[in-house]
Amino acid sequence: MFGGVFGGGSQKPAGQMAPGGMGGGMGGGMGQAQMDPNAQLAAAEQEMEMVTDMFARLGDLCYRKCLIQRYSDEELTKAESVCTDRCVAKYFQVNREVSEKLAKLSQTN
Repeated sequence: MFGGVFGGGSQKPAGQMAPGGMGGGMGGGMGQAQMDPNAQLAAAEQEMEMVTDMFARLGDLCYRKCLIQRYSDEELTKAESVCTDRCVAKYFQVNREVSEKLAKLSQTN
């Protein structure tokens, strides 16, 4: 659903997330097919909370950084649009890199 942001760009069935994707970070390597339904629901709720929180932080950060606070036009200016695009891309890049580093650290421990 989120393409390269969370799952490495591939559409995989549940329990087969790409390495470094958000779906596999908290499960300790256990596939969802091995979890009981209550644990699957709890994991899905936790992931939904994480995604919702991330989008809220992303929206707030890029809004404060890129959008002019006086609304003279109903459309984004070119500068606002470019800034927002770059802000979102950088946010996701950093998020992916941090997730990958944390996954590597958790594998070594």
